[in-house]
Amino acid sequence: MSNNLRDPKMERITTKELADQFIDEQIKEIRKQVGNKKVLLALSGGVDSSVVAALLIKAIGNNLTCVHVNHGLLRKGEPEQVIKVFKEELGANLIYVDAVDRFLDALAGVEDPERKRKIIGKIFIDVFVEEARKLDDIEFLAQGTIYPDILESNGIKSHHNVGGLPDDLKFELVEPVKFLYKDEVRVVGEALGLPHNMVYRQPFPGPGLGVRCPGAITRDRLEVVRESDAILREEFALNGLEGKVWQYFTVVPPFKSTGIKDNQRTFEYMVVLRAVNSIDATKATVEEIPYPLLFKIRDRILNEVKGVNRVLVDISDKPVATIEWE
Repeated sequence: MSNNLRDPKMERITTKELADQFIDEQIKEIRKQVGNKKVLLALSGGVDSSVVAALLIKAIGNNLTCVHVNHGLLRKGEPEQVIKVFKEELGANLIYVDAVDRFLDALAGVEDPERKRKIIGKIFIDVFVEEARKLDDIEFLAQGTIYPDILESNGIKSHHNVGGLPDDLKFELVEPVKFLYKDEVRVVGEALGLPHNMVYRQPFPGPGLGVRCPGAITRDRLEVVRESDAILREEFALNGLEGKVWQYFTVVPPFKSTGIKDNQRTFEYMVVLRAVNSIDATKATVEEIPYPLLFKIRDRILNEVKGVNRVLVDISDKPVATIEWE
């Protein structure tokens, strides 16, 4: 597993037995590389970083420090799940940073999607660097690099999860899942005992809910995205669609429409539902939501989410549309 590219003879990890074998091998490799030194990891709560964190906790315990940055663009319950799973259940040395105001203040009034991405990326690095500089004797940086990342960068992972660190924070990398595909990472995650909904969570963009709040992000509209998304995910899970549909989420455009509630005229946001199936995200087809379920989701959003008077469905394939709106 120490070669630059995956050995073509390497057996695909499809069972718990193979995953357990991989875990044992990686624990030995991590201990050999790291010894008694300390490792830092940016823990987003995504599949890859979560599996790497769980592996390192098994291998080196409290010599791993995880930093979880809440930028205010995560889905409902995600920061709480990270704290519960890693700090309370796995006993991780976890630093939680509430940087919501810092991110959202910097994003206020910014409409261009690329500018939004750059702001989110820059502030994340700034926050991570600030936390790293508070720590002593860190010599390694762990990352959730997976095999497609290496293939996309011709054998060199040039777009690290935490890239652009200053010279005083140039750590040696620890990348225990860099020869695995995403489906293999998930099998390993379950073998490590991580929650199923964390290991098999659907793809989630780096800028988080920021790309589902098109245009200039406002706190009230961001909250509508978060709450409506939670309802959609809950109903898909209750109706057996979780894991069968590749990606599903809500979008709240930056304008309002008229409506009627309690015999009063309203001027509120609309929520757009999007559900698609894809293999590699280069193409995507719309997943049909059965009408009874669609109407239940509609009713819950209109009744439970403040500031909404209209629910729509995006039925556009990719191409011509993209999966996300930004």
